[in-house]
Amino acid sequence: MEYEEKPFPLIYAHRGASALAPENTLAAFLLALQAGADGIELDVMLSRDKELVVIHDSTVDRTTDGTGKVAKMPLAALRELDAGAHFGEAFRGEKLPTLTEVFETVGGKMRINVELKNYAHPMDDLTRRVIALAERFQLEDSVLLSSFNPINLSKARRQNPKICRGLLVSPGDRRMLGGVGRLFPYDALHPYYEDVTPEMAADLRARGKQLNTWTVNEPQALLRLRAIGVDGIICNNPAAARAVLEGR
Repeated sequence: MEYEEKPFPLIYAHRGASALAPENTLAAFLLALQAGADGIELDVMLSRDKELVVIHDSTVDRTTDGTGKVAKMPLAALRELDAGAHFGEAFRGEKLPTLTEVFETVGGKMRINVELKNYAHPMDDLTRRVIALAERFQLEDSVLLSSFNPINLSKARRQNPKICRGLLVSPGDRRMLGGVGRLFPYDALHPYYEDVTPEMAADLRARGKQLNTWTVNEPQALLRLRAIGVDGIICNNPAAARAVLEGR
């Protein structure tokens, strides 16, 4: 993935424009595209029948009208759930999308940061399947694979080193921000925004790495990160974040 020189950080819409639409739905991704976001961030995991489902939690309880673990449900059952009504009546009937649907809808139109959410099943086939799908859609240059599980990044490099990899780091995890994290094959570091420092940005830049940070919504934090020189910011309302960064 080539990063253009820009006066402002790239804006990634967190789970789509999740401040304005139900998270991780096509509605949220399309709103992010309409708002001029540079990319979207989303979460993907495997259903019981090994389909790539876009959802953040390991269960459907919080974001749909159903209950149960995603890994225990086939895609057909997951598709029967309403993933929009909890957010607002205007989104009633919104479905849990598959990664195929996301690629069909916004692939090639914006960057897609795919978080590999197999933390409960770290040795499953998720990474291979996501890469195969990106290859089928010829999106290797615009997909970024990210994970808190560095094993996924090692698998991704072996399968297709052309696809960029981002190491997600939990808040305050000094080991992964430092020497331990350097052991793993990432192209971009994705720390929590409060952990980002000018020294971190300078070190990553010197090593040819990118710096993308999550999840940033407060104006002062956005301006601080712009001044530090981060490459990308993950936020819930891309239009509002861009307005702050551009002084509007």
